[in-house]
Amino acid sequence: ALNLPEAEEPHVTFIENALAKARHASKLTGLPALADDSGLCVDALQGAPGVISARYACETADTPKSDGRNNEKLLAVMKNEKNRHAHFYCVIVLVRHENDPEPIIAEGIWAGEILTELKGDDGFGYDPLFLDAKTGKTVAELPLEIKSRISHRGHAMTKLLQKLERLAL
Repeated sequence: ALNLPEAEEPHVTFIENALAKARHASKLTGLPALADDSGLCVDALQGAPGVISARYACETADTPKSDGRNNEKLLAVMKNEKNRHAHFYCVIVLVRHENDPEPIIAEGIWAGEILTELKGDDGFGYDPLFLDAKTGKTVAELPLEIKSRISHRGHAMTKLLQKLERLAL
């Protein structure tokens, strides 16, 4: 790890945030850089928590991030909601240099539903609330090797590698 200071994520889209992070890392290192941004998008909440997924329950900019508080807030706002459809979204951006006019962008989506209670002990974030549509298990119940293959990040990384192979980079 290079121990770089974190880039700010002030944007309203995942792509803008990932691009800002990649450009930030490239600027600080003088090297090509890879960055991602991801989050949970709930249909009934018009895509929230979205780009603020990690800070969903933060009341101020100084409030520390908390998976537990985020999950509690999501459970509360979804309490009487019948539409529980949601998806995780990830975008990965590769820039060859800070001002790369043609960044390589790959996206991945993982469809599922939000449960009414936590289930499973592994993972982080919203994993114990997100029920995978295909396996019928929460992300917190899935073994890491399966999660890595079927997740939004796994799909985005596969697409990025395919793009790189086509470009012969």
